[in-house]
Amino acid sequence: MNYARQPGGRERSGSVTDFVGRRRELKELREDIARTGLDTLSGRKAKAPRARVLLIAGRPGSGRTALAEALVREVADEYPDGLVRVRLTAPGGDTLPTDRAVRTLLEGLGRPTPPGAAEDDLSAALREAVAGRRVILLVDDAADPYQVDALLPDTPECLVVVTAEGPLTGIPDVRPCTLGGLDTPSAVALLGRLIGDTRVTVDPRAAEGLAEACGGAPAALALAGGWLAAHPKAAVADVAKQLHDMPSGVHGPLGRAFRLVYESLPQPAQRTLRLLPLAPAGILDSHTASALAGCSVAAAQSTLEDFAGLGLVRHAHDGMFLLPGCLAPLLQGLLETKERPAEVELARARMLERTVRLLTSCRAMAETDEDPGIGGPEKLDGLPRALRFPDRRAASTWLDTRLPALTGAATLAVADGGLDTLARRLVAALVRALAAHRGTEAAAPELYGLHRLVLDVAERRDLPREQAAALLNLADLDAATGRTREALERYRAALVAGKAARDPYATGRAMESVGGAYQELADWPRASDWFGRALSHALARGERADEARLYGRLGNVHTYAGRYGEALRAWRAAAAGYRKLADVPGQAKALSEMARVQEYAGRPEESLHTCREAIELARRAGDLRLQAALQVRLADTLDRLGDPAAARLHRSAADRLLGDDPAACEIRSTSD
Repeated sequence: MNYARQPGGRERSGSVTDFVGRRRELKELREDIARTGLDTLSGRKAKAPRARVLLIAGRPGSGRTALAEALVREVADEYPDGLVRVRLTAPGGDTLPTDRAVRTLLEGLGRPTPPGAAEDDLSAALREAVAGRRVILLVDDAADPYQVDALLPDTPECLVVVTAEGPLTGIPDVRPCTLGGLDTPSAVALLGRLIGDTRVTVDPRAAEGLAEACGGAPAALALAGGWLAAHPKAAVADVAKQLHDMPSGVHGPLGRAFRLVYESLPQPAQRTLRLLPLAPAGILDSHTASALAGCSVAAAQSTLEDFAGLGLVRHAHDGMFLLPGCLAPLLQGLLETKERPAEVELARARMLERTVRLLTSCRAMAETDEDPGIGGPEKLDGLPRALRFPDRRAASTWLDTRLPALTGAATLAVADGGLDTLARRLVAALVRALAAHRGTEAAAPELYGLHRLVLDVAERRDLPREQAAALLNLADLDAATGRTREALERYRAALVAGKAARDPYATGRAMESVGGAYQELADWPRASDWFGRALSHALARGERADEARLYGRLGNVHTYAGRYGEALRAWRAAAAGYRKLADVPGQAKALSEMARVQEYAGRPEESLHTCREAIELARRAGDLRLQAALQVRLADTLDRLGDPAAARLHRSAADRLLGDDPAACEIRSTSD
C-alpha cells in the first residue's frame, strides 16, 4: 500500500500535535486545580491533605487522553518536578494490577521497587517519593476508583489527571469533565489538519457534513481524515454520504468510519489488521506484525506506517506503534468472525516464537559485549540478520521499551498453554535477557513477577517440578531483599514440591537453602542440621562438588557457633574434596578458612603452617586477592606470636600484590 501520511501526524513521544478545540474544557480544568474542594464547600473537614484529582470522562475515541496530554503540557511549568504516566487498562480490556501500576510510577520517578513488596508498601513508597514535590501523575484509562485510590499522593502539591469512561464514584472532591463530540468548527479544523485546509475551503458545507457524520468524535474524524488523505482525489462530500448511507447494523460514528477505512484495504492488509489485537498490551512493532501476518519485517513496517496514516494505529517511540483502545473491540469482533481458530492459534504461536528468538538475540548481545569469546556469537549463528541487534545498547533499549509487551507475551503464553515448551522457553528467555542486561538485582522486580506467574500456573495444574523451581527462584529473591522468614517458608515449600516431583536437584537445593536461611537468622543448630541433611543427600548421589561446598557451609556455621573442633573437621573435608576435584582455588580458600579457625581456637602455630600452604595454592591458582588476604592474616598471626619484623615482610608482600589500598583485598584478621 502507498497511502499518504497524516499532515502533522503524531509525535513519536506519544503527544498529539493535531489537538484542536476543547478550549472551554481546558479552561475549566485549569480553574479546577485551585478550586476549593467539595468537602470544604459542604462544611465537612477533609480527612487529610491530598493531591488535586482531575477526571476527564468520555467514551473511547472521544479524545480524553489527548485532552489530558494537552492539559499537562499547559501546566507543566507549574509542576517542575516532572510528569509520570501509567495506563491502567490495555486495549483488549485487561486491567493492570495495582502493584504493577505503582511500580510503573515509581520507576518513572527513578525510585527502586523491591521485588515482592506488598501493595500497601508500594503505595507508601510512592507517597514518600512525591512528598514535598510538585509532580503530575497522568493516570490513563482507569476502570474503577479502586485502581486510582492506591496511586493518590497525600500531598496537595501534586496533581493527578485521570481519564476514564465514566465517573469514578468513591474518590472525593472530583468533578468529572465529561466529553462529548467536538463542536463543528473544531471538528472541521481537525479535518483540515488531516487532509489540508484547501479541501475544506473548497467545500466547507461538505466538511461540516462529514464532521456531523462522525459525531464530532476525534477518533472517527481521524479515520475519515486518514482515508481522505490516502485518496486525494476523493470528494469530502462523497465520504460524508458514504457514512450516512451505511446500514443501520453498523453502530455509531466510530464503527462507520472504521468500516469505511477497513473495507478500502487490500485483503492482506485487512488480515494483518484483524490479527493486531493478539499483540500483548496493544504494543506493536514490525517484528510483531511480521510474525502475526507471516510476512517480511520490511513489509510489516510499511503496513504499520500505512495504518498510522489512516488512524488505525498510533506512532509511539523507538519504532513502536500503539493500538488505540477504542478500536480494539471492533478489531476483536473481526478477529472472531473472520479468522478460523486454528489460524489465530498459529499466528499467536508465530508471534511468541519470534519473541523467543528476539530475546535470545538480545541476551547474546549482552554476553558478547561482556566477553567476546564466550557464547554470544554462537547464539547468533542460527538467527536471520533481521533478528540481530547492531550492538548491546540497541538490544538493551529494545528490552526496556518492549518490557510491558514482553511480560504480556509471557502471561499470554502461560495462560494459553500452561507451561508447555513454548511458554517455558519464552519465560526462560525473558528471565535470562533481563539478568544479562540489568543484572539479577536490578531486574529482580520483573523476575519476581515472572516466577510468580509460573508458580500460579504450576499450583493450578499440579506440576510439582515447575512449582519447586518457581518457589526456589522466588525464595532467592526474597532472601536477597532481606525477607528471610518469607524465603524460609518458600524454601520449605520447594522441598515438599521437589520430593513430590522426585527431583533430586530441587530437593538438595531446597535443603541447602533452608540451612542458609537459618544461618542468616543466626539459628546455628538448625542451620547445621539442614546443611547436614543436604550433605547426606549429596553423598548418596555422589555429587562431589556439592559435597565439598556443603562441608564448607557446615564449617562456617560451626565457626559462628564457636564449635571450632567441628569446624576444623568440616573444613578439612572441604579441602580434601576440592583437592579430589582438582579445584585449586577452592582448596586454597578452604585452607584459608581452616587457618582462621585454628587462630580462633588458640593454635597459632598450626594456623601459620596452614596459611602458608594456602598461600602457595592461591599462588598456583593465580588468585592475587586471596594471596594478599592470606599474607595479611599471616602478618596478624606473627604479630601475636611476637615477630613484628616477619609480620612487616608479609604486609609488604600484600601491598606489592594489590597496591597500597587496604580496601583492595578482603582482609580477614583475628579482629573479624
